Amino acid sequence: MAEEDLTRTRAGATGPASHRASGTPARHRSTLPVPARVRAALRWLARFRQRRRFVLEGFAAIACLAVLVSYLATEPDPPGEGGTRPDGLPAGIGRPSAFPGAELRPPATGPASPGLQPRQRPPSPTPSGSAIPGPPVRPTLTVEQRDVPAQVDLTASGSRDWIHWGLRGGDSTVRKRDGSGELVDAGGRGVRGGWDANQETVSWRDGAPVRSADGTATGVYTCGAGSGFTLAVAGAGEARTVRLYAGVWMARGRLEVRLGELSRTLRMEDPHTLRSAEFTVRFQAPKGTRVVLNWVAEEVFTGECGSVSLQALTLR
Repeated sequence: MAEEDLTRTRAGATGPASHRASGTPARHRSTLPVPARVRAALRWLARFRQRRRFVLEGFAAIACLAVLVSYLATEPDPPGEGGTRPDGLPAGIGRPSAFPGAELRPPATGPASPGLQPRQRPPSPTPSGSAIPGPPVRPTLTVEQRDVPAQVDLTASGSRDWIHWGLRGGDSTVRKRDGSGELVDAGGRGVRGGWDANQETVSWRDGAPVRSADGTATGVYTCGAGSGFTLAVAGAGEARTVRLYAGVWMARGRLEVRLGELSRTLRMEDPHTLRSAEFTVRFQAPKGTRVVLNWVAEEVFTGECGSVSLQALTLR
């Protein structure tokens, strides 16, 4: 018995010849029957592994779908009807490259404005560079009187406009060629007559219908108390200077200048002979208004046509 056991032990230690030749240790498979509880546990383990594989594959599919959706969100939207996208932009316009996935929004227009319909925008604010109306023009008016220079250059004195009276009789007037037209002869009371005995002379180089004159002493006059001339100057919103060249013959003349509620009055008289003056009117008047000048014989000192006379009016 002992020898038999020893022989089995040696055979187990060395193994069959085939195993020794290959170098692979011998494997013994049990021939005992597997209990039912063990088989059930093995089946449960196999099902658990299969479910875990399904769950992992599902998570992988969801992750791939999320990546695809994110990629599609960065692509240009498909064109809508009429070649435009649903958001109203032309087809083919994508989102800004610096902000992937960012929605295109209209420029900010300030605080929300209630009552607007869809796609309406509140009015744009006035650009900072636009012209803003200035404050209203405040009327100003001053009147001065001085002796007339021996020679008056209407072209220099009336850079904007001028009028001369009496060159060819009582109804004759010469105006500045291409003048502004701001000076107006509004008539007056009395019959006008022409004369050529003024103490001072005037000249011009830009007149119409007479182009030029060199030292004419002509003018117009009207006789009797209350007779005279009414002139006007249109307001332009800017400061202006008007010069009136006028005189009296054995009379007292009154110059009344009115701008709205503003008025100035000057008088000049000579009971024996003639006298002339240069009246300077400086004013600023809003557009649409006028400065009115009334040069009237307030009193005459002779029954032989005591009068007031008018020679020229200039504007600069």
